[in-house]
Amino acid sequence: MLLAGISKGGFGAGLGALGVPLMALIMSPIQAAAVMLPVLCMMDLVGFRAYFGKWDKGNLRVMLPGAVVGIAAGAIGAGCFGDRWIRLVIGTLSICFVLVDACSLVKAVQPKSCSAKSGFVWSCMSGFASFVAHAGGPPAMIHLLPQRLDKDVMIGTTNAFFLIVNAIKLVPYAWMGQFQPANLRMSLLLAPLVPIGVWSGIWLQRHVSVRMFYLISQGCLFIAGVHLIVQALAAA
Repeated sequence: MLLAGISKGGFGAGLGALGVPLMALIMSPIQAAAVMLPVLCMMDLVGFRAYFGKWDKGNLRVMLPGAVVGIAAGAIGAGCFGDRWIRLVIGTLSICFVLVDACSLVKAVQPKSCSAKSGFVWSCMSGFASFVAHAGGPPAMIHLLPQRLDKDVMIGTTNAFFLIVNAIKLVPYAWMGQFQPANLRMSLLLAPLVPIGVWSGIWLQRHVSVRMFYLISQGCLFIAGVHLIVQALAAA
């Protein structure tokens, strides 16, 4: 949980999926995801306050519609899609992206502009993966990292994006009856770790260079990709 908070506060890519498999050892994966969602919302609120107004409006305009479509697809097909396959696909794409993007970073390739098509496609995948497996971070990062945004702007953008995405997810999760008293009590037990993790991440981000920031961001994305693949294989 602390790692997820540090990632959220310092690099805007809260690795929410990291908490699900640990809790899945003592409860069902669906229940674990329900416990994590309020905690992720709390992380979003703490990060949103720290980076208020620093988001990129252009990226949010192209990303949020795709995220809504992805969340709707996840809610409608919740009983049809196996999160194991979603995690496997997202994890593989994340690792491949990091390997390719790391080469472009070394070669000093020019930053890319915000693409409406890329933003819609990757955010649609982000919304879908976020709903079924809390694994929406990697697709969003795949869209944002090549733009080489200012680090505060990138974190502010991802925080604002996931604040809205996770808030929207609350509705279908509640409709599915996932917020039982026992789940909410578990969420409250984890809540004290949220500000500690996020504030630690904010401190770390303010003490690293832009280049190191992107290298660490890529490292977080790579770790998330490997973790998702391990989850998928373990579920098999």
